Amino acid sequence: MMMAARGSLLLVFSSLVQNGVFGQNTTDNLQYVDQLIGSANGGNVFPGATLPYGMAKAVADVDSPSNQGGFTTEGGNITGFSTMHDSGTGGSPSLGNFAFFPYASCPGDDLNRCTYPKKARKIPYVPDSIKATPGYFGITLSSGVAAEMTTAQHTSLFRFKFPSTSNGTSPLLLLDLTDLADSRQDNASMSVDADTGRMTGNARFLPSFGSGNWVGYFCADFGGADIRDNGIFVNSRASADVKDLKITRSINNYPLPGGGFIRFTSNPTDGILARIGVSLISSEQACASAESEIPSFDFSATHDLAESAWREKLSPISVSTTGVNSSLLTNFFSGIYRTMVNPQNYTGENPLWSSSELYFDSFYCLWDSFRSQLPFLTILDPASVTQMVRSLIDTYEHEGWLPDCRMSLCKGYTQGGSNADVVLADAYIKGLSAGIDWDKGYEAVVKDAEVEPYSWSNEGRGGLDSWKSLGYIPTQDFDYKGFGTMTRSVSRSLEYAYNDFCIAQMAANLGSSTDVEKYTERSANWKNLYYAEQKSYLFNGQDTGFTGFFQGKYMNGTWHSQDPLWCSTIDPDPNRVCSLQNTGQETFESSLWEYGFYVPGDQAGLISLYGGPTAFVQRLNYLHDQNITYIGNEPAFLTVFQYHYAGRPALSALRSHFYIPRFFSPTNAGLPGNDDSGAMGSFVAMSMMGLFPNPGQNVYLITPPFFESVSIRSPVTGKTATIRNANFDPSYGAIYIQSATLNGAHYTKNWLDHSFFTEGKELVLTLGRNESTWGTRVEDLPPSLSEYVGFGNGTVSNGTMGGERWRRRGGPRMGALESRDVGGFI
Repeated sequence: MMMAARGSLLLVFSSLVQNGVFGQNTTDNLQYVDQLIGSANGGNVFPGATLPYGMAKAVADVDSPSNQGGFTTEGGNITGFSTMHDSGTGGSPSLGNFAFFPYASCPGDDLNRCTYPKKARKIPYVPDSIKATPGYFGITLSSGVAAEMTTAQHTSLFRFKFPSTSNGTSPLLLLDLTDLADSRQDNASMSVDADTGRMTGNARFLPSFGSGNWVGYFCADFGGADIRDNGIFVNSRASADVKDLKITRSINNYPLPGGGFIRFTSNPTDGILARIGVSLISSEQACASAESEIPSFDFSATHDLAESAWREKLSPISVSTTGVNSSLLTNFFSGIYRTMVNPQNYTGENPLWSSSELYFDSFYCLWDSFRSQLPFLTILDPASVTQMVRSLIDTYEHEGWLPDCRMSLCKGYTQGGSNADVVLADAYIKGLSAGIDWDKGYEAVVKDAEVEPYSWSNEGRGGLDSWKSLGYIPTQDFDYKGFGTMTRSVSRSLEYAYNDFCIAQMAANLGSSTDVEKYTERSANWKNLYYAEQKSYLFNGQDTGFTGFFQGKYMNGTWHSQDPLWCSTIDPDPNRVCSLQNTGQETFESSLWEYGFYVPGDQAGLISLYGGPTAFVQRLNYLHDQNITYIGNEPAFLTVFQYHYAGRPALSALRSHFYIPRFFSPTNAGLPGNDDSGAMGSFVAMSMMGLFPNPGQNVYLITPPFFESVSIRSPVTGKTATIRNANFDPSYGAIYIQSATLNGAHYTKNWLDHSFFTEGKELVLTLGRNESTWGTRVEDLPPSLSEYVGFGNGTVSNGTMGGERWRRRGGPRMGALESRDVGGFI
């Protein structure tokens, strides 16, 4: 998770079954989408109007601390209504460019008595006036002005309705040359057409989590009433006599207030309409997009088209609603919705190079989205993932490197490894092909592994000489070939190892046997940072009882001394840094404890290293039970399901039911961390549908869905795959698989491959209240680079732990979880 804030975890939500409204099976999934989930408590979601992957994203902008997505429900003041946003990001607020602001009239009918600067004009909103549905956002200001908005691909349409007064009104709209982060650079410009009122212009801005800058263009037109006058404003004054503006920043680099205004002769009952197109090419292109996408200012028709686009995107998934609380349905489908807000399709809007390929932007960041968001979309919307992969490869073709993070035409910061390698490998092994140049894609991932970029803070990998010669990235590496923040040596090493594992999977068909051997060998480099003598103590001095952790190592082979619990959720030092600062530790946004499980390609090898399956399960339990992991950050995702590899798939089911809905609830404050462009939404969606990916591999780990059945129609083949729970218990007392059939045949493996979706298979899970032997034999475990050892007679002990049976009490959805020997799990 980018810049995820660690803090108190959300423990909310009770008695869903007793208090809910129950529905029937439905084909219209839109009714369950709540765009306001994550609009408080640091979820940072974009809750406004947009199309799937749309460039235009219209919403009210507020001044509250969590306004990275524009609007929050935390009682901030509205500063304007803008049409470009990202969703769920951390760091600085993103985009929020070219905002409108409405006045019913200027006091005394004097232009200069309207308030123009953003900080001075901001105003509260009426909390219960908020309405957000797919393709629509509406809100009322405390001034009585009601605002509605909807969008096409590059264009937003706003409708402002003003309160009437006894003296009549002369509504005024201003358009501000600013953005959410106040990052505007010098020489922004605007022109206002005196006759038509059209406003055009541009400004240069900074990205919120990257290097460089970018220029945005706009074209705004108005309808609904005759124009009284128009012009420009600067600072706190306006003039109808001046139609053109070029504005710089102040001496302290704050962007000086400036923009345009338009005033109308009357206050129509139907409101004033404002249409704004945006472009990264020119104002002329912004105008052309607006004119073609919303030619007649028809709000209802535009809204209907947006709603239909979302309905189509969500239509491949259907669930049985029998006995299921509507809150769970809202949680599920809202999570799915958020996976398709970012990244954004900017095809035709890339001024950096000329290409016939597609161009996607707002990859915030692949470190977050490779884990479950893009694998989920590979199931639900493979055509769009195919386009994204083509865009990533085309970016490599023209910029020399696959991006690890990208926004607003700028190179984002690399957080760990070269994780576009995982994205490409995942798409390749799952059969995505339409228009993808896989030879070029393989060339790109090999370059990540072999060539060090000059600036590896933005692309590729640093320390490759050490990686190849020593087999790890050293703490305080000597690296003169490329430059980046010299931290995160452990997490980078573990991620590089898995990146190489993924390259080896692609090399089996696209490369050579030599490549397969080389990258498979390098993928084992994770073992070189295992310090068998490293102990771990809680911050009160109590021994955790576990020895052996990954640890930083210097070039001379001596060990670093990072405490395994530093930067964990229970670290009492709020100033400890595990991020991109040069004072950071050797892990990124996580602890050595949590990164101790990040060996996705060789779980069997890791289990053996930790002393076998029982010891592995005990260590994984401790990670969760002691609150060391932070489920609001992406490295925690796979740890919920890694029990599968130790032959304890029932414990994966137990963990997922613990986290959902306790930490992911359908409320405004219902996310435990920022959504990271839908990463949190995809974790919820895949957990609840009962198939969680190990990305970069053709593996989905099976747990019972939260519904009696889930069906997914493959957009590629048109065939429908179904997961069905027999003995489904809506109180979730029976969440353990007793047996399974696949297409009617007995099935004991605790995982599936992607053909389940493309061939439209049926998986039937028979459930019970106690852990069983299903999925526990060595031959039932997911593939791993090393062989599974230490599992006894081909099976692992199951059903008990420490002599006590793990079970879940029946009753309400949030009934207590029970484990007598591991008390922290309650």
